[in-house]
Order: sequence, then C-alpha cells, then structure tokens
Amino acid sequence: MDSAPGHGKVAHTGCHQTLEIMSKELKASLVRNSLRALGILTLCTCVSHGQSLRANVANPDSALQTILHTLQGTSLPLHEAVQSALENATSVRSAEAVYMSARGAARREAGSFDPRVYFTFNHVDQATPSASFFAGAPVLNTKQNTATGGLRVDLPTGTTIDASLTTVKFETNSLFANLNPQYTSFTNLSLRQPLLGGFFVSATKNSVQADRESEAAKSRYDQEVLATSSQAEQNYWDLYAAERDFAVQKLTRDRAEAFLKDTETRARTGLIGPNQVANARTFLAEQEILLIDREEQLDRLSDALSSLIGKRPDSGKVRLITTDDPPEEFPVENLDILVGEAKERNLRLQAARSDIEARKALSKAAFWEALPKVDFVASLGGNGLAGGAQDVIFGGDTLRAPFSGTMGEAMRQALKRNYPTWSVGVEVSVPIGLRSGLGEEDRLDAELIIAEQLLIQQARALEEEVRTSYRELFNGKRRLQAARAGVDAAGEQVRIGLIEFQNGRTTAFELVRLGADFAVAQQRYSQAMVRSAKAATNLRQLTSGAYGK
Repeated sequence: MDSAPGHGKVAHTGCHQTLEIMSKELKASLVRNSLRALGILTLCTCVSHGQSLRANVANPDSALQTILHTLQGTSLPLHEAVQSALENATSVRSAEAVYMSARGAARREAGSFDPRVYFTFNHVDQATPSASFFAGAPVLNTKQNTATGGLRVDLPTGTTIDASLTTVKFETNSLFANLNPQYTSFTNLSLRQPLLGGFFVSATKNSVQADRESEAAKSRYDQEVLATSSQAEQNYWDLYAAERDFAVQKLTRDRAEAFLKDTETRARTGLIGPNQVANARTFLAEQEILLIDREEQLDRLSDALSSLIGKRPDSGKVRLITTDDPPEEFPVENLDILVGEAKERNLRLQAARSDIEARKALSKAAFWEALPKVDFVASLGGNGLAGGAQDVIFGGDTLRAPFSGTMGEAMRQALKRNYPTWSVGVEVSVPIGLRSGLGEEDRLDAELIIAEQLLIQQARALEEEVRTSYRELFNGKRRLQAARAGVDAAGEQVRIGLIEFQNGRTTAFELVRLGADFAVAQQRYSQAMVRSAKAATNLRQLTSGAYGK
C-alpha cells in the first residue's frame, strides 16, 4: 500500500519530463524549419541579384558604357586635340623659332657676298709755325677735305675687289702754292686673291654651314610637328584607356558594395560565418581606394593632355573626355621596307645628315687655312690734279701753274687715267709651327666624327623603335582577341563563383579574388585596345608620314 503512491508519483514525473522533451524537440524543429524557409527566401533573393550580376558580367561593355556616359567633363574629338596641340604646343613654337633663327643666319651669311657701297669724309684744319723760307708763311694755315667713295665685294671664290674714288681739296696761305685751292683725285681698283686659302672652300664655309644648319633646323621643326601630333594622339588614347579603367574600377567597386550587402544578409541567417563578411568588407575598402587612384590617374592624364594642347576643360568641368574610339584595323606592311623608308625619310636623320655636311664644310676649309697664307694682290688706278691757279713770285721770277680747273676736272683726269698707276705683288704669311691652324683642323675633324657617329646611333635606335612598334602592331589583333577572351573567361569565373558562393560551395575570399581577376582582365583589354593605335601613330612619326600612305 505504501509503494503504490510512490510509484504513481514517479510515473507522473516521468510523463512530465517526456512532455518537456517532446516540446523542446518540437520547438527546435519549428526553428529549424523557419530558418530553412528564411534561408531559401534569402537564397532566392541572392540568386535573383546574382542573375543581374551575371548579366553584367556576360556583357561587360554595356555596364562600362553606362558608367562612361555618366563621366563629367568637356568632350574632345581626336582631330581637335591634334590641331590644338599644333597651334599651342610650346615645343612646336620653340622648334619654329630655332628654324627662323637658322634661316636668318643663312641669310646673313649669304649677304656677305653682296656688294657694299661705302663713303668716308674727313676735314683737317691746321696752323703750323714754320722757320723755313720755303714754307711760304711764318704760320702755315692749311685746310683739307678728303672724301672717298667706293664699292667693295667679296666673291665666293675668295676674291676681294675694291673700286674707289678719292678727292682731296687742299687750301693754304703759303705764297709758294701754284694751285689754291688745289684739287687732287685718284681712282683705285684693287684685287686680292688667296692662293692657299682653299679658294671657294674657305670663302663659302660659313655660308655652306649656315645653309646646312638651316636645313637641319627645318627638318627638326617638321619632325617636331609630327612628334607633337603623335604625342597628342598617344595621350588621347592613354586618356581613353584611363576612362575605361576608371569605369572598370567603378563597376568593381559597385559589385563589391552589393556583394557586401549579400554577405551580411547571409551572415544574419547563419548561412555563412563572420570571417566571410570581413573578407567582403576588406575587398570593398580596397576597391574604394583603387577607385580613388583611378580617378586621380584619369584627372592626371587629362591635365597632361591639356598642357600639351594648351586647352583646359570648360568652366565647371574637371577633365577632358574622349569621344573617338581607337581604330580596329591597321595596314601591316613589309618590315624591311618599312625600316628602309624610316632610315631614308625620317626627318631627325635628315637633320643629322645636314649637321654632318655643315661640319664637313668647316673641316675642309680648316685644311687649307692651316697652310701658310699666300695672297695675290694687284691694283689699277689713275690720278688727277686741278685747282685755282695763282702766280708765285720767287726771287725775280714770276711762276704760274701750267694748268687749272675745278674738282670735276681732277676727277675726270683720274677716271680717264690721264696719269695711270698700277701695281702687282704677292703677300706671304707663314705662322711658325702651324699649330693654330692644324689644331683647329684636328678639332673640326673630331667634331665631324662625333656627328657621323651620332647619325649611326640615331639610325640604329630608329630601326629598333620601328621594329618594336611593328611587332606591337603585327600582334595587335591577336592581343586584342586574347584580352577579350580573358575578359569573357574572367566574367564566367565570377558568374560561376557567385552561384557556388550562394550555394555554399565556395567562400567569400575566393569570390573576392575572382572579382579582382575580372577587374585586371578588363584593364588589360583596355590597354590592348589602345596599344595598336599608339603603335601605328608611332610608326607614322618614325617614318615621317610614310607609314599608312
């Protein structure tokens, strides 16, 4: 009897415990079912969002174009950038000024062979005390006016010709002067011809040097025009690539932001751990920094193009924006023919050849100028005399001049050579040791060698540049196809990785890495797009416009 009540109590307690256990299991089951339903709902949401991301990945250009169309700036066509560069580039203006200076120097040296007319006048008034009876006065007062006019010319043969007419009017108070005033005239035609000066080689050295330097400056100016056009075009394509890189980075940043939101949602449902949320946040922070860097790079390239072309963005705009796309097709010519055309037509090489010719002119003349100086000199002239005749009383005789006349009469006598004069001779000058001339010859010969070696160096560098640009152009289409395939493959990786992540088969870290790979693939594609265009532009510059004709 005593055991029955105790047994009932134990049975009641066990039943109660059983009910509690069943209640807990039911609650746990309800929670699990609720979480599972919430997870399914979240997965559906993520998959729906993932489908949108996959659509963007499958067609990345559409998403990029959307971002590119939202870029703020002043639109700039390629032809306008090139034209502004030619008008405003300081390097072009400087090269033009150098050419104008060289052309002025050539004109100056050519003018050294122009005839030169000269005229001189001199007046002398003297009072000279005299103790001689034959002075004609205790204090001899004289006045003399001397005028000389002539024509002098230096010929390219080294010959110097000087034709002159000199008249002298002389007045005195001397009692013994038969003519007062006295007019004296004489003409002179002189010639000097160097015999060991190289004749025209030495005489024309400065003129030939100036002409060759003018040709070199003209070639460098034309080359600078080509170089500036090429630089403007290359900077334009660099800006184009920077715009695409910025758009790619912005797209990557936007996806990283959406990815972080999805990860946080999944973490709240307990489907993933907090470490994957941290990975997503780290990835987003990195992409934010890279986006700032890309924007700064974009603005920096815009500023570089603005500085080159001398044109700033419109008021209120921060940058220039490209409007043209790089060409997709380029002519591929025979490499050896292209190298030959570059060596023949490159204006920088032509300028170097003109520099060599200028050095040769000085070097050849230096050989002759190092020799002793031997000049042939000759002159031909006439004298004339006239004046106001006056009687001279000497002792008991009265003397009178046999002729008289004006200054014109004296000049006619001199021009007609009534009283002719002539001379001929040789002048010799021998520097002891010849060190000065021979030293100058050695110096100029060395400068000629330097110029020749510089030409060889430039020709070799030119060929190397042509071959490098040719290879880039030749492989351009393959490179672009490979870069496009890389973008497609990276996009597919991101699409698959997103699905696997949403199904729990991969981690956020792996998805972050795939996103970074996709951004790199897009940037390589942008570089591949402009690389061929820049190579073609460089070939046109190196061949001085021969490529592509």
